[in-house]
Amino acid sequence: MLKRWMLLLMAMFFGAACAAPAFAAAEQTPQQIVQSIADQLGKAIQGHQAELRQNPEQMIKIIDGIILPHFDTDYAALLVLGRHAREATPAQRVAFARAFYNALTHRYAEGLVAYTRGAVKVLPAQGPLDQRRTIVRTQVLLDSGKNLSVDYAFRKTASGEWKAYDVIIEGISYITNYRNQVDAEVQKEGIEGLIKRLQSEGAGAINEMQQQDGGH
Repeated sequence: MLKRWMLLLMAMFFGAACAAPAFAAAEQTPQQIVQSIADQLGKAIQGHQAELRQNPEQMIKIIDGIILPHFDTDYAALLVLGRHAREATPAQRVAFARAFYNALTHRYAEGLVAYTRGAVKVLPAQGPLDQRRTIVRTQVLLDSGKNLSVDYAFRKTASGEWKAYDVIIEGISYITNYRNQVDAEVQKEGIEGLIKRLQSEGAGAINEMQQQDGGH
């Protein structure tokens, strides 16, 4: 159960998107952004779980339309690549960012289908808002009745928008965790090998989700 929620929380901020939000992100504080995403996801998913399991691509569209406008994919991808970002060409950095968030979105779509409204409680900000970086703290209510501590790291972009770039679950940073994995894979297969693997992962995750639904 905890693993499913971890997948869900990763999906809340790491996905692909093309649709613009119905509000201007620059007008909201990071706490308001997280609360808005939680509310919108609950409204879009609750009551439609069976339909979304049968049509995983629709779940991807929901993630696309709600999440990415508030996530700094390029910055997060650079942090995940770490020292290898300097070795990569500009084209490879772009390809990695796209392949990485696409693979994550598809991989975690199934966990997000289980999301229910009210499960995420956004905690009040501690002190005045820093004008460059901040952390939004939340508590997630698990099915077991226990609370999971989840923090979202935000930075203000050059355009003045607050965007998330990291998720910290019980003190474990998403960026750090994946950077360690990426470092090992790049050393073994190279950046091109990593990109190709990620590009094929998304479709495989969707096929697996459809097969699991067909077996229910």
